[in-house]
Parts: sequence; C-alpha cells; structure tokens
Amino acid sequence: MEITDGNLQTLAVYLEQTLSHDNSVRQNAEKFLESVEINKNYPVLMLELLDKNEIAVHIRVAGAVAFKNYVKRNWKVDEDGSGDKIDQEDRTRVKQLIVGLMLKSPEKIQRQLSDAISIIGREDFPGKWSDLLGEMVDKFQAGNFHEINGILHTAHSLFKRYRYEFKSQELWLEIKFVLENFALPLTNLFVATVDLAGKHADQPEALKVIFSSLVIICKLFYSLNFQDLPEFFEDNMEAWMKNFHKLLTTDIPVLRTDDDTEEPGLLEQLKSQICNNIGLYAQKYDEEFQPYLPEFVTAVWTLLISTGPQVKYDMLVSNAIQFLALVANRLHYKHLFEAESVLSNICEKVILPNMQFRPADEELFQDNPDEYIRRDIEGSDVDTRRRSSCDLVKALSRFFEEKMTQVFSQYVGAMLQIYAENRTQMWKNKDVAIYLVTSLAAKAQTAKHGITQTNELVNLNDFFTEHIATDLQDANVNELPILKADAIKYLMTFRNQLPPEILLASIPHLVNLLTAQSHVVHTYAAVAIEKIWLLKAANGNRLIQPNDIVGVAQPLLNNLFNALELPGSSENEYIMKAIMRTFSMMQESVIVYLSPLLSKLTDKLVQVTKNPSKPHFNHFLFESLSLSIRIVCRSQPIAVERFETALFPIFQTILQNDVLEFIPYAFQILSLLLEIHTDAIPEPYMQLFPFLLAPSLWERPGNIHPLVRLLQAYIEKGVERIIQTGKFDGLLGVFRKLIASKMNDHEGFYLIQRLIEHTRPEIMLKYMKQVFILLFQRLQSSKTTKYVKSLLVFFFLYVVKTTPNNLVLMIEDIQNGLFGMVLERVIIPEVQKVSGATEKKICSVGIIQLLCECPDMIDGRYSQFWAPLLEALVSLMELPTDESIPEDEHFVEIDDTPGYQAVYSQLMYAGEKERDPFNGNNRDPRELLAVSLHKLSVANPGKFPALIGSGIAPDAANFLNQYLQLANVQLV
Repeated sequence: MEITDGNLQTLAVYLEQTLSHDNSVRQNAEKFLESVEINKNYPVLMLELLDKNEIAVHIRVAGAVAFKNYVKRNWKVDEDGSGDKIDQEDRTRVKQLIVGLMLKSPEKIQRQLSDAISIIGREDFPGKWSDLLGEMVDKFQAGNFHEINGILHTAHSLFKRYRYEFKSQELWLEIKFVLENFALPLTNLFVATVDLAGKHADQPEALKVIFSSLVIICKLFYSLNFQDLPEFFEDNMEAWMKNFHKLLTTDIPVLRTDDDTEEPGLLEQLKSQICNNIGLYAQKYDEEFQPYLPEFVTAVWTLLISTGPQVKYDMLVSNAIQFLALVANRLHYKHLFEAESVLSNICEKVILPNMQFRPADEELFQDNPDEYIRRDIEGSDVDTRRRSSCDLVKALSRFFEEKMTQVFSQYVGAMLQIYAENRTQMWKNKDVAIYLVTSLAAKAQTAKHGITQTNELVNLNDFFTEHIATDLQDANVNELPILKADAIKYLMTFRNQLPPEILLASIPHLVNLLTAQSHVVHTYAAVAIEKIWLLKAANGNRLIQPNDIVGVAQPLLNNLFNALELPGSSENEYIMKAIMRTFSMMQESVIVYLSPLLSKLTDKLVQVTKNPSKPHFNHFLFESLSLSIRIVCRSQPIAVERFETALFPIFQTILQNDVLEFIPYAFQILSLLLEIHTDAIPEPYMQLFPFLLAPSLWERPGNIHPLVRLLQAYIEKGVERIIQTGKFDGLLGVFRKLIASKMNDHEGFYLIQRLIEHTRPEIMLKYMKQVFILLFQRLQSSKTTKYVKSLLVFFFLYVVKTTPNNLVLMIEDIQNGLFGMVLERVIIPEVQKVSGATEKKICSVGIIQLLCECPDMIDGRYSQFWAPLLEALVSLMELPTDESIPEDEHFVEIDDTPGYQAVYSQLMYAGEKERDPFNGNNRDPRELLAVSLHKLSVANPGKFPALIGSGIAPDAANFLNQYLQLANVQLV
C-alpha cells in the first residue's frame, strides 16, 4: 500500500463513512479498513493522514481512533498461530513518527495517539523502544505546555500499570530504568511548575495549563512510588512534600468553579491527588514520612472543615478523609486522637457532615438509581463521602471502640429523637443515624458473606426491632423510600448476625417491597432476598428451606417477575439474579409455578436478543433458563422437547443474526438439552451440526469452550450419525486447529478423548497415527506445561480404552525407539504435574496397565524404565502435584487476544456433569496396583521383589508395601 495522495484520500473517504448514521455504509467502511490494514505501510499512511491539516478534523479524529484500535489489535505479536501482523519496517517507522505527531496534534487526536503510544510501550518499552523516554524528557525543556502535557499524559498511560502489576524481576528492572531516566526531570519539572504557578497567579488561562500539568505530575508521582519507595524519591522527599503542602494549603480564587458545577475543577483534582499521594506514604512508607505527617494532618483537617458539601468536592473530601483514616489506623499516631474532645470534634465536624444525605444524593437516588446502587451496595471504585467517613469510623474504633460508641451513641439518640418528633420532614436524621450505627457496628466484612465481625457494644437486634422493622413492615411501600432502602440495607448487611426468626419474619415484607415504585427500593428488596437464600445454617445446609416459604412462594415469584415490568427495571440484573437464586433454592417445589414464568423468561430473551446491553442481566437470564431445564428434566426427561420448542427459534435468530454476546450461551444450553436425550440425536440437532464446524465460529475465543462442549455431546449421543453424514473428518479438522493453539490445546484434547471413548476402534484406528504425529509435532515445536499434562492424560486414556501395547506400537510406528524417549523425557519426569482427581486416576490406571500388561516394559527393550516408572506412579498417587512452571514459559491469556471478542461466560447451571471414564469401576488405583503386581510376580517368580528393592526409593517402597498389605497380597 503505497504512501500516495490517492491512497490518503481513499482512507479519508472510508474513515468519514465510519461515522455515517447509515448502518450498511458504516459497516462497509469498517470492513474495507479491516481488509487493508494488513498491508505494508498502512499504519504509516494513517499517521500521514493525521498530519494533514487540510483534512477535516472529524476525519482525522476518526483516523486517530482507528489507528489506536489497529495498534490494540495488532501490535502484540500473537504467538498463537498467525504471528506478526505488522511489517518490521512499519513498526520502526511508527515509533519514529508517533511521539512528534502526538505532541503537535489537536487535543482530541493527541489523546488517542497518547493511548496508542502506551499500548505500543506496553509491548516494546523499554527493551525495543529504549529511546522513548529520552525523546519524551527532551520535550520538558521546550517550555511548551501543550507538548509537556502531551508527554505527561503519555507517561501516565505508560506508568499507571505500576499501581496494579504483580511484583517481578522484569517489573523492577523496568521501573529502575524509568526512575534513572525520568525521576530527576520529573522532579525538576514539578518544582519549576510550582514556581510558575506563583508567577502567573493573576493569569487564569496560564494557571489552567500549569495546574493541568501539576495534576498529571502528581499522578505520575503516585505511580512511580506505588511498588516501593525509590531511593531517588526518598532522597528528594523534602522537595516533593514541601510543595505538596504548599499546594494543599493554597487557595487560587481564579481557579474556583461555580458551586452548581458537579465535576471537580483543577484545584480540587490536584488537592485530591495530593491526598492520595500522602495517603500512600502514610500507609506504605510510614517511617520515612513521619517527619512530615503532623503538618499534613493539620492541613487535611483544615481542608475538611472548610470544604462545602457541593458534589464537585466529593473526590477531594473522600481522599482527605481516607488519609485521616490511614493515620488513625496506626498505633503510634494513637495519641493524636485520644482526647474525647478530639473524637467529638471529628464526629461533629467531619463524620456527621459527610454522612448527611444531601440534595445531590436524593437526586441521584431518584434520577440515576443504577449509579446510586452501584455506589451504595456494590462498593464501586468511586469513593463516596459516606464510605470514606465509614472507613474513618472503623479506623478510630480500632483503638477507641468504647469511647467512639459512647460519643456516637449520643449523636444517634439525638438524631432519632428529632426524627420521632417529625417523621415526614426529619427523615434525613434517621438516615444518618442508621448509617452511623452501621459504620460503628461493622468491623469487618466481605462481599459474599456481608458483615463477619461486629462491635459487641452495639445491640443490632434491639436497633432492628426498635428502628428498622417499622420501615420494613410499613404497608405503604412508596412512602419515605430512602428509609425503606436503608432498612433493607441494614437487614442484608447484618444478615449473618440477626437471628433466623427475624430473617424469616422479614421475607413477606421484602416480597411486598418488590412492588415499590422506587427503583432502589425494589432492587434492594431483590438483593436482600437473593442474599438471604444463600445463608447457611450451622449444619452447612441452607438456612431457609423451600418449606419455610410455602405461604409466600406464589407472591414472591409473581412480584419478582412483575418487578421487571416496573419503570427502569426491564433489564434489572439484581432482580434476575434473585429469580435465579429463588429457582435454585426452591428446586422441585418451583415446578408447579413454572409454566407461566418460563414464557416470561423466553419473552424476555427474545426482547434482549434484539439489543444485548446488560451483560449481567443476560447472564442471569440464561442461568435461570438453564436451571429451569435442569429442575424440570431431572424428574421429567421428556419435557426437554418443550424447552427445545420454545428455545430453538430464539437460538436460530441468535445464530443467524450473529449476536456475538449470546452465541456462547446458546451453545451451552444446546449442550445441556442434547445431553438430556437418551436416544439418538434429534434431527434438528443434526441439521445444525455442519454449521458448528464453520471456521468463522472457531475464530472467536468466546465460542471455543462451549462449542467443544457441544461437539462432545454430539459425539457421546451419536458419533455413528456423524460418520454417516461424512462430517467425521470435520471433527478431526477442528481438533487439528485447536491442538496447534497454546491457548486452546486442552480443548483439542477434550475433543479427541471423547472420540476415543465413543467411536468404534476400527474407525479411530484409521486416523490415530496422524493424530499422534500431530501431537508429537506440537510437543517438539512449542512444549508447555499445560500441553504436557493434557498429553499425558491422553496417552493413558488411550491405554485404558485400548491396550498398553497399542500405545507402544502407535508411538514406535512413528519412529523406532521413540517410546523410550517419551518414557525418559516426558512420562517419568512430568507425570507428577498432572492435577485433578479424574485425570490422576486415568494416568495411574494407565501406568499400572503399562507396568503389568506390556511385554516391552516387563522384559523387553524398555524394561530399564520399569522401576523408574513405578516410582513415578507412587509419587503421583502420594505426593502433592508439582505446580512448578519453567521460567521461560508463559501462556497467552484470553485478555491478550487482539480485538474485541465476546468473552466466554460459563453458565453454572448448564455445566457438564462430572464424567466417569471408568464406567462405575471405582477401584482405588493403589489396590489395583497391588493386585496387578501380585499377578505379575506370580507369572515371574523372584523377579520383582529384587527389582523393586534395588530400583525405587525407600519411601516409595514403603508406600508400595502398604498397598500390598491393604490388598492382602504379596510379591513372590
């Protein structure tokens, strides 16, 4: 693809078409760009286009986005088949051009190119792009803040992963390289920029640019200091901390934003990030930070009591409170908070004001309930004032639990009294009181189990009875909805601490609250019901049994389904999850109610298939359908046909319209349905079968596991029909594709193993040599631990399903003497890595047959491996799995696959039943080994006691003697 004006113009035309409102025009343009991106010079041509000022900005922005996505899809060299998709000259040229182009581009293009640089850097920096930092640092000297901010944004994109990457030698070396080349220029830039802020104090436009830089510089400080305290920053702590304190305590009137602005301004962003930075040091580098801490505590305290309740300050206040909580959590700062007056001050001036339910919160509750729920019960990444205040209460309670309880109880009592005097107008006082009690009582919690440790000084049962139950029991479900939501949240928060009788008595009220018009209230009711169903009694059984809810089952199911018709809840994931969990709890007792409910589920599936937009809702919808199939067909297998009648037309639509998100789900449910059949494969499945072998389906990682599962069901139920239709070779073609892939080779083994189990030996024999050749070629070209484990299970399943001689002959037919090499280099040293009870049993039984039934092993040319193989077998049965992985080995993860793909989501209730390759023969391999060795020694008297005595380690010999004693046999 030549770099010509004509080609540039062609690209521009198609880029503009990708913005079209006409779906067909847009899709054609996207397909064209995808078809030409594989050509040499394509990425360079795109960068040339972005550099042409005469091309309209909207086209260049579209080009920048397309270029970034191209880099995201293709820059990483795919080790899983297709190799490098970008010409090496193009790679070099892109890295030469992109930084300079990014710096001189308009901001919208600059941001996209900055992201592209970070994606390239993730793969190539620093090893293949060592001059990147030098090129970036040089721009700091230019004094052009447009360029400086571009560099800072790019550096932030590159280095922010240091905040979450696991520690490794490779990471340390990269950070060391960055610090050596970037820490000093960044520090100098920081100090100089702070000075510039003072010099331009009366110039608003200049200050905006300067403070934009300071915000990113502070974010970079956080990233570079996150893993460990670098020596450079320890040596230069004074410069950073002095300026952090200066910026934290400085007010810049010209940078203030309007009070009705919800987004934080530059000043708030900067101070918020500084609170993060000093919080990091207080938490991780306490000793080095100690000299600076008192002045920061004072500065943060002053900041908190002088900052208003406006939404724009939320992030700043949250981070400032989190800093105080980190300090309060340290034993050696205990003295700062000991005085009762200090605790009262904190409660009165920091905690209570920031626990207040503000007009902005009320607006969020009513107008954006999904976001309210996400923040309130999901514990989203967005720190709220309330959550930070709660963390401060917990931190202070660590050392002052009794004092805190006394002080806070006074405030709680006062607020509840104010509420009691005027319930309609003063409900916010009760809201804060409930939140304060919850914060004080909850000492430890997990997302799954709720509160796991409480403050014993708070009587949760009494508070529930006196102040919570009234709101739950209120027949008017639409009155004071925020207090209703608070009451439900209290119940679900302390579900493990409240007695079972309270929970049981609350269920009818929760069922009633499902009818509330408030999105938050009926959603919280669904969440509470779902979490109560999961509770366990002391004996490990469900706390709530189907018999406990007989009287409320019908209204419960009706109200759950009716809640999906309430405004804003047509795809409410929490309600659908509660439906799934209710089906699971009720099991067979749900069948009498299912008929009308299933039609509602399938109607909902038809509706969401047109526009899948809520992944969690969709997942729980498919889980509910899977569970319904399992529950009904467990007692009525013939009912599978009714499910097929209802679901097949929907699945046909999903497959014909290529609904990416739903195809893996459809395959899983088809597998479940097919596995229920006890006779031949029904004709509709056979009509679908050729489609399942289409190469395009197998290109999407999300399809592969469910497709393999479905093909396994076909093989198990009717491999003869597949042979008759001439599609058997197609199955082997799928196996060949999968086995070549590091990511999916285990799926290839699942397929070939099912074929071995269910196909007539004379049919398989025609193909097995080629199968073994393929397996050995892959072993030689790219051996991984995962592959070797799967290969060993395959070898020994082949032994179990045929004979040990067949395995030896098959391998020897490929190359004379090869079986000896396999024993020495693969089986004996690697079998300890096999994991999984079924897999270990397959290998154990296969090795026993090899040792005791194969002449080549007993007294033939491979007899020298008999004793080492026996010792490896004993180790497999007695020692822990060897989980070591070679240092130079890595696996391609699904997240690393290029481009967008629908990620495979396992349906728990459509899962495959545990299979038994031994058809009910549950004989312990240890006993089988003892009996088999006894028979072998009887046929060869005197040979094996001596061989075992001299050939295996004493520990292994001791285990072997135990097996013989337990089986009541001996070697002769």
